Amino acid sequence: MIGNDVLVFDGVAHPFNFQRSNYLGSAGELFANHLYAFHTVLTPEDEPKLSAEEFLKEWRPEEIRRMVYEESGTDMLVSMPLPLTDLFKDGLSAWERCAELAEQDPDRTVFWGTVNPLEGRRALELMEVQVKEYGARAFKFYNVRYDYGEPFPWRMDDPQVAFPIYEKALELGVNLIGVHKGVPLGPQPVEATQTWDMDGAAANFPDINFVIFHVGLPFIDETCWQLVRYPNLYASLAATINFVVRAPRQFAEWIGKLLFWCGEDKIVYGSEAPIFHPRWALEAFWNFEIPDDLVEGYGYPQLTEQAKRKILGENLLRLHGMDVEETRRRLAA
Repeated sequence: MIGNDVLVFDGVAHPFNFQRSNYLGSAGELFANHLYAFHTVLTPEDEPKLSAEEFLKEWRPEEIRRMVYEESGTDMLVSMPLPLTDLFKDGLSAWERCAELAEQDPDRTVFWGTVNPLEGRRALELMEVQVKEYGARAFKFYNVRYDYGEPFPWRMDDPQVAFPIYEKALELGVNLIGVHKGVPLGPQPVEATQTWDMDGAAANFPDINFVIFHVGLPFIDETCWQLVRYPNLYASLAATINFVVRAPRQFAEWIGKLLFWCGEDKIVYGSEAPIFHPRWALEAFWNFEIPDDLVEGYGYPQLTEQAKRKILGENLLRLHGMDVEETRRRLAA
């Protein structure tokens, strides 16, 4: 079991709205079904698996809170919205619902905002609302949008679309931005989920820390080459850590590559609740070791307790400008 002195800061949970009335056509339905497939395939056989009816529903913020805090021993959480308003009427995880989840535990839950950069001035205005009125501490973006069912991607290094968003974030005092990379879902074109555009974003905005979610799978090798070259690029294990039970050898290679190339200070944890229940992945990760033949054959560093502590919480605290010991004392009080 994870020790009581280990700070666990969950980097992503979504209060999804999978009600059929929320879908905008077949692309939204396909996206939702792919998320359910992740739940069924990666949840261990000895853990409860939800039926499609139980999973594809409208998740209430209090259900997410209970799963993360009461059932998983997590100390802090990022309540993260989804801006997929071209697939779902409310974006699938509405930012207003995420703000509501954060309000239930303001000392423990951090709200990240989200907008669609293709909306130009309207996106900039919404960023201001989310920061000034709802306390957003960071932003999360998706590069693949849809227009009448057709993919309409944008790039993180686009001076006209992306750079005004970053400039607005800095103006608002926000220097933390995450982006969905890899893990193409539904009819997303796989090339639009690649990480090539992160070089331009990181190089042009060195004062912003960018988190590459899902470590760019399946483009993890490319992601590692970027992480080692830019000090302001980080990797999130969201939807990656969940391979730790069903595919431990594969997970060992992924975490080994990340440790080899970028080190234990640039990796952060995320549960992706409620796609996966956080408890089993947390426990499995805490007890996980990279096999000796991979350490000896590839030169991977071992996943030490120090590395686990950083990945599970300390690194994400630092990215939010929070002191580890001060946070520990505050939560204990």
